[in-house]
Amino acid sequence: MSETPYPQHTALSLAASGVPVLPLRRGKIPFGNCTTCTDNACGGRSNMKTPGPCRCPGVCHAWAAATTDPAVIVSPSWAAAWRRAVCVGYHPGGAGLTVVDLDTPAAVQWARETLPATRTVPTTRGEHWIYQGTMASSNAVRPGVDIKSLMAYARWLGPGVGATNALPDAVRALAVKEPYTSRGAPQALSVPLRGRGSECRHRTPAYLDRGIAMAVEGITEARSAVHATVYRTFLAVLSTHGRCGCLTDTHVARLFTAAQAKGESPRHCADAWTNARTTLGL
Repeated sequence: MSETPYPQHTALSLAASGVPVLPLRRGKIPFGNCTTCTDNACGGRSNMKTPGPCRCPGVCHAWAAATTDPAVIVSPSWAAAWRRAVCVGYHPGGAGLTVVDLDTPAAVQWARETLPATRTVPTTRGEHWIYQGTMASSNAVRPGVDIKSLMAYARWLGPGVGATNALPDAVRALAVKEPYTSRGAPQALSVPLRGRGSECRHRTPAYLDRGIAMAVEGITEARSAVHATVYRTFLAVLSTHGRCGCLTDTHVARLFTAAQAKGESPRHCADAWTNARTTLGL
């Protein structure tokens, strides 16, 4: 894609519509911190989920510098950055959005076959799929796919085409499933866990779906002891459905997504799942 002409004008237009913006230099990357803020010597931001500059008036802290304040965008402290800027970046999470960055033709094809349709923007090598809603950002959730939302920036490449639809569970699950194997990651359940040869009584989809829905509800409604609740819920699900081969990665992703929404980390979800399997001898 070509460089953005008059990036400051584009930034002001986006800011007026509620999109937090920042200048990007050659290489499509943010400007480095000033001397005062180098290596976060200034302490960084106290609230890293809110877009905007730190006390330094310059374009510091990458995505956290993104702002909708026109006075900041045209300020003298940003002027030098705009003169060198080649395009405009924005903070998707600050605008209530999630960008699924598809960086290869194969990734685009996968998205078209897997994800709900939404607003799309062409990029140099692929497409940005933009959904309404926010989540944790994560790189390399699968080959050629990054997720940019909270605490991340994306390059503005135009408004795109199509309606912006709600962020689906299928996208949230990408950050949970951790497709690249790492220590402590849960065992994939695409290959069924067979029992002792007895016929599975869970083949009726409604039975399993109801069980998963009840488990998700139990995690979501936890008001305390979330860590223990997640483990007990995983244990209950596996004790009922873990030996017959019914559970799939999609079911596991729903459980992990609910746990992460309550503040559990992906690592804890993986450990709790593994511990529950070990307890049950699965």
